This record gives sequence, C-alpha cells and structure tokens, in this order.
Amino acid sequence: MFSVLEKLDGEKLTASVQSSFPSIEQTALHIFAAEWLWLKRWTGIFPRASGPYTSSTLRNLLGSYGVPGEMLSGLPGMRNFCDSIEQERREFIRTLTEERLRAPLTFRDMAGMEYSERLVQLMQHVVNHGTYHRGQVTTLLRQAGAETVALDMLYFFRDEEQRAAAVAKP
Repeated sequence: MFSVLEKLDGEKLTASVQSSFPSIEQTALHIFAAEWLWLKRWTGIFPRASGPYTSSTLRNLLGSYGVPGEMLSGLPGMRNFCDSIEQERREFIRTLTEERLRAPLTFRDMAGMEYSERLVQLMQHVVNHGTYHRGQVTTLLRQAGAETVALDMLYFFRDEEQRAAAVAKP
C-alpha cells in the first residue's frame, strides 16, 4: 500500500473524503493503529481510550504507549510505525503453539469491556479488518485519480515468492 500512497501528493493524502475516516491518511493510520492495538491485546496489554474514537484520541493513546508522534503523521513515520508492528508481530508469532492459537484469549476493549475469543479468531479478525479498510483506501485512491495496487492474496503470495527468490540468488 505504501508504494502507491508515496506517489500521492500531500494534498490528496490529507484531503477531506466521505468515508469511514476523514482522509486517506487517516484511513491508513486506522489500519495500522488497529494492528498495533490487537497485537497489544494478544500480549496481555489492554490500552484504554480517554474518550470517543477520534484522530486526537488515537494519537494520545498511542503516545501514552511510547509511539512517537512523528510515527503518526506523514508516510515516512507511518512506514516506520508499520515496520515496528511487523517486527513485534513476527516475534509474537514465533512463540505460538497450536494449543495457544485454539485457546480463548480474554481481553478488554478500549472502553474496558471484557471479552473472550479464541486467539486464532482474533488474528483472522485483524486480517479481515485490514482487508476491509485497504479496500476503502483503494476506492479513495481511484476517486482521487491515483494509482492503486492489487490487494488479492494471490498477488501478495506471488510478490513474496519473487522476493524470496531474489534473496536466494547469489
């Protein structure tokens, strides 16, 4: 997604849109913040919001957990934020067992309400959530007359295979 967002001029990135979030940039930030939030929940940390979901509330919440403000605005910062989430997620996934994936995980939402779901279902939820909002970003990019990127999983798998083959070559 960054490959196309980085080609977008700043005005289109932050322009007001009619969607779930006020801009393409805010929609992208929501995707990444949700991935961060769920990763925290999976590891037993339950961030609480100080009020209704707004850009300001989200930034305050992330800041209170040590996410620097520069990671929350502008594409270079958001890319760094994503890279840090990906690294932490990979470390978490390395620790998983089949038993842990199938076991219920009790967690609290940002309002403090307690829920319990199997970890594997929560992980599937995060993928589904990201797919939904990436689709919104794609639609908003098309409406802005910008380039888009294929989101189908098959394209992702093919790209990953090509990257692995390129790394394996001497």
